[in-house]
Amino acid sequence: MSKHPPFSSRLNRRGLLNFAALGAASVAVSACTTIRSQPPVDYGPPPAPEPDMMDYDTIYGPVTDEGFEIPAVPWRKIKKEFLRQYVQDPTGAKPGSIVVDTTGHHLYLVQGNGQALRYGVGLGRAGFEWSGNAVVQWKKKWPKWTPPDEMVARQPELEKYSVRNGGMPPGLMNPLGARALYLFENGQDTLYRLHGSPEWSSIGKSVSSGCVRLLNQDIIDLYDRVPNKTPVLVTSGLGEPVAAQGYHKAIPMDAGVPDSSQDDSWF
Repeated sequence: MSKHPPFSSRLNRRGLLNFAALGAASVAVSACTTIRSQPPVDYGPPPAPEPDMMDYDTIYGPVTDEGFEIPAVPWRKIKKEFLRQYVQDPTGAKPGSIVVDTTGHHLYLVQGNGQALRYGVGLGRAGFEWSGNAVVQWKKKWPKWTPPDEMVARQPELEKYSVRNGGMPPGLMNPLGARALYLFENGQDTLYRLHGSPEWSSIGKSVSSGCVRLLNQDIIDLYDRVPNKTPVLVTSGLGEPVAAQGYHKAIPMDAGVPDSSQDDSWF
């Protein structure tokens, strides 16, 4: 009788030993690969938040400012395109510039990173629209309003607020609202203003006499973002040269910068 196991048994045992050896080698190779350093993966900066994601309940909520109580704006009743939001800049203007698009009823504050901060505005009625280049020469919190004589002639009830009578004191009913940015051209007062208004229903429409009105909450925000000498372009066609449009002036809504404009309180 043979003392050796059958050939098949030897083959099976040999296969098991070979398999075990192969497995050990695989573990060794695997161990080598796990300790090999890998270059870090650069996923870039985290994605920016959606540009139009704004907390409008806070932005347009009630504000206590300089002793005045500004009521909340019912922002859900305003078309979303006229609410403050970041958008892709359609103007091509230099960073820090203000561009007012009278066709779209929007004001853009150019940010310089391909974006602009956009506000909805109310504009002049037909016949009172205006366009051109200017700079923000003066800034005033809760300004006094003095209607020009042309406006008083059309609306005699405004005589009590004329220059002769000292103008309208600051307040919630003042047509210039919580802030006014006074626009000059070549050193001369254009008599046009970027200003606040409590009349939220007028934003996105053409209802006022020539100036650019924003919600009071928005003009406060814009006022804090722009310095004096900020360039302003008012245009009816974004991207078109002003010279091609022609410069059109209309009857303004303000008689001029008050005498106190030289005081530091104006800045």
